[in-house]
Amino acid sequence: MAHSNTIFHQLVQLIDRHDFRKLENQYKPKRKYRRLDRWNQLCVMLFAQITYRSSLRNIVAHFRFQSKRLYHIGLLAVKRSTLSDANANRDPKLFEALFGLLYQKCASIAPSHKFRFKNKLYSLDASTIDLCLNLFSWAKFRKTKAGIKLHTLLDHDGHLPAFVQVTDAKVHEIRVAKTLNLPAGSIVAVDKAYIDFDWLFNLHRNRSYFVTRIKTNTRYRIIERRKALKSKGLTSDQTIILTGTKADRCPIKLRRIGYKDPKTQKQYFFFTNNFKLAAKTIADIYKQRWQIETFFKWIKQHLKIKTFFGTSRNALLTQIWTALIALMILALYKFRARLGLSLSEILQLLQLNFFEKRNLWALLDEDKPCKPKDNQLMFNFN
Repeated sequence: MAHSNTIFHQLVQLIDRHDFRKLENQYKPKRKYRRLDRWNQLCVMLFAQITYRSSLRNIVAHFRFQSKRLYHIGLLAVKRSTLSDANANRDPKLFEALFGLLYQKCASIAPSHKFRFKNKLYSLDASTIDLCLNLFSWAKFRKTKAGIKLHTLLDHDGHLPAFVQVTDAKVHEIRVAKTLNLPAGSIVAVDKAYIDFDWLFNLHRNRSYFVTRIKTNTRYRIIERRKALKSKGLTSDQTIILTGTKADRCPIKLRRIGYKDPKTQKQYFFFTNNFKLAAKTIADIYKQRWQIETFFKWIKQHLKIKTFFGTSRNALLTQIWTALIALMILALYKFRARLGLSLSEILQLLQLNFFEKRNLWALLDEDKPCKPKDNQLMFNFN
């Protein structure tokens, strides 16, 4: 039987050590770390994320129990105080940059979105993580609450987070949206919170498309009507121009589409600057925006980003970025394995065999492809 290293070792091999050293040099500290270098810190935090550890004490105890199997990764048992100080005092931007590199690697082999058009498709949204005000006073949100907000641009090619920014919970979504530079020709689906005429017009000038729902108080004038296919649930397809007090901020023709959901009988109205795609496709694009809601739900349920091992800003950001790095590692193996397993099933297999000396690909191959459950389809990485 061929020798295999631990599953843990095979997972961290995904990260190119040459790239990691370049990032280390870029974010080099003023003085060298005497204990627990950045690579060891990353591996410990990846272990905590993938195996869903409950505390620093729990992490340290499990590492001590598995000390004989850590040799090939170059890891040693770590003290709780050392790990706590490292997370609290070290710049998390290194891990943020590493997440960006891993996204690029995943995106190069990710499956395309399900639509026939070739444009890049994104969804943009934000999710709030509540924190205890007594412990996280620096993240004060309201009088009795603290919180942070994850602003995320989800790439529908593989359902990967292409951009993530962590801010205080009081920062409005549109402030972060205005910092994005989307590629020309891309389509971004957003909810009503992102309706800012300056930003929408800027997307149009940069040759990008948006799809969103129109607010009930939006004033407009219809200048053209097109036939709507009622058999597909469409109720209207119109060309409009805005006429409200801020209409001059978006002085272009827009497309207003009405759609009635055949299951719920609810009526929806969308507007976009895309006149090329079919009206039903526009409605389906907005429906796919639910993928980002599924993404937030998945990472909150399966990764350690709702409870934290430290209370400082650095410790919190370190934990979030290492969670996203763990997600990229899981996604890359998902894409390369080409199996019918959901990401949740792969994660469960890894947790059960994390320190076993087995071939990772053989481990995944033991579970035959299965049809995912309905609630896994949205974020199944197929």
